[in-house]
Amino acid sequence: MRLILLVLAALVFPVAAQEDMSAKTWLNNMSQALRDKEFKASLIQLQAGHVRPLVYLHGIVNGQEIAFLEYLNGPPKNAVRVGNTVTFIEHDQAPYSVVAGRLQGIWPAAFAGDIGALETSYQFILGGRSRIAGRPGQMIRLLPYDNSRYGYQVWLDMETYLPLRFDMLTEDRQLLEQLMVIELLELQEPPALLLEAYKHEWPPVIDQAERQEGQNWQFAWLPKGFSVLIRDHHRLIGSHEAVEYIGLTDGMASISVYVARAGSSPLPEELLTRNGLSLVTEKVGNAEVVALGKVPMETLSRIAKSLTLE
Repeated sequence: MRLILLVLAALVFPVAAQEDMSAKTWLNNMSQALRDKEFKASLIQLQAGHVRPLVYLHGIVNGQEIAFLEYLNGPPKNAVRVGNTVTFIEHDQAPYSVVAGRLQGIWPAAFAGDIGALETSYQFILGGRSRIAGRPGQMIRLLPYDNSRYGYQVWLDMETYLPLRFDMLTEDRQLLEQLMVIELLELQEPPALLLEAYKHEWPPVIDQAERQEGQNWQFAWLPKGFSVLIRDHHRLIGSHEAVEYIGLTDGMASISVYVARAGSSPLPEELLTRNGLSLVTEKVGNAEVVALGKVPMETLSRIAKSLTLE
């Protein structure tokens, strides 16, 4: 009988301790769990009217984070991260590697980073609790301080602090995108697949485009919390001419801005949006600007119009 009481007390104590935890503490625990824990998550992604099943593995091998992401439907498509190198493996092209601290396509990179950096742009609020994938979860809301970006909510597993569900929402709480775990397994050691990934010789990191011909475009306005992440040369689909590319992020949302000399073809007259992904085209002087990202169209338009050449 005493043993049963001790077991019950051990189960109740963590929940009682969690009652006093702030939303930021929950998110900090999530960040640490995503970096340190070894686990396998089977997920479904609801995006643009499609359901996409995924499998994500994470572990630590000789002090390095190793992660593997597999898309289960359609042509084979995988991504592997060893430390700060991510390799993409797709059916129709040779594997290639880039420098990146996280795998894209699942949770925002900020979730495994400095949660405090998000406080400039988002308010953290404790929500209710519900059961997801058979596990009790605590919901945390990330509400933007302005209308230049969308809001988010995430449910964290109350045992491991790993994310169980992640929603992107409009200002009037319409669901734009959702990522939900359907099975979560915490592992005691790295799975064999991650051990093999650590030993495998992946392609070398591709060289970034040189910016000798790049122009010094600057933004007169950016939403608070957004900063330039990268600048290089890209090619727009259907174009044979190099364009200037500027990547922006606030830790949750990412925005891509392309700048090129205006062509003879007229720009689209309408702004486009599809399940959270918006695209805006603007003319700035003699340049054509294309901005896209999972933020409101008005934000993209204002960013594009604020470009100046220095």
